Amino acid sequence: MTQFYSLKIDAYAHVVPPKYKNFLEEIAPRECEMKITPFPALFDFDVRFRMMEKFGNLVQVLTLGWPPIEDIAGPDKAVELSMRANDEMAELVIKHPDKFVAAIAVLPVNNMEAALKEADRAINDLRFRGVYLHTPVNGKPLDSPEFIPLFQKMSEYKLPIFIHPMRPREHADYKALPFSKYAIFSTFGWPYETTAAMTHLVFSGIMEKFPNLKVVTHHCGGMVPYFASRIEEFYDIGEMIVHDRETYEFTRSRSIIDYFKMFYADTALYGNPSALMCGFNFFGADNILFGVDTPLGDNQLGYRNYRQTIQAIEEMNISEVDRKKIFEGNARKLMRLPT
Repeated sequence: MTQFYSLKIDAYAHVVPPKYKNFLEEIAPRECEMKITPFPALFDFDVRFRMMEKFGNLVQVLTLGWPPIEDIAGPDKAVELSMRANDEMAELVIKHPDKFVAAIAVLPVNNMEAALKEADRAINDLRFRGVYLHTPVNGKPLDSPEFIPLFQKMSEYKLPIFIHPMRPREHADYKALPFSKYAIFSTFGWPYETTAAMTHLVFSGIMEKFPNLKVVTHHCGGMVPYFASRIEEFYDIGEMIVHDRETYEFTRSRSIIDYFKMFYADTALYGNPSALMCGFNFFGADNILFGVDTPLGDNQLGYRNYRQTIQAIEEMNISEVDRKKIFEGNARKLMRLPT
């Protein structure tokens, strides 16, 4: 296959900067032991660069790895953690411009006044190209009134919000269980959380109110592409079959399914060209970003994720022009990266 593209931009690459990691170990040692230490490519850049070099002309957009700051720190401490993480990610972009083309800001979203200030600082002073939110935020949906000013701000900046699903093991699969079994909370729960967040943003009217808002969804839009016809049947054709109709009536300028198509989606499906084609056909060639979730969820320290995802994109039945958009062009356009 002829490769029309010259560069692959991983638009959703996790990192835990070393100095931030050391600080985090002081306040959340158990979280570090379980969620950071097993993935050395998060914080050991010798490991990370060796991995990246295996895949040709590859660069990354940095997003902070777990745990969510708001889960381990109160409103005041979260501000310090966010600033430490953002400062160090900015240093990494400056120090390694051949590896890291941009970074996405983490915010203290349990302190919204401070979060808005940190978004301004990160974008204007540190030259970050978007912001990063976990969903839900301390159990709250993203359409909670306190978060609306952030959506307005990012709509004005015309830079993306990257959302990452999060559900703990304590979120039981059934009411009768004390916790989730068989890793359902993450394997299936996280794509569901992405879907729920998208649905709240649509039916709250946020996507209508802020048409310039750009939201990047993890795992290729969760369940949405696969259930597109069900969405149309229940929300458009069937005119709101579900029972809580009064909770999502809003003045709209397009069909419900078209609001869902306003989102962007990454390719973090661990391969699977047929699933990627489903996402591609739903979101369109201009709204799919190469994103691998590296190095999380990969017992080969990121190698498997890159290998399988790149191969899957190569196997998609699309034009070379569209393939280049996925690997490079869409990330450049969305985040206004230099050419």
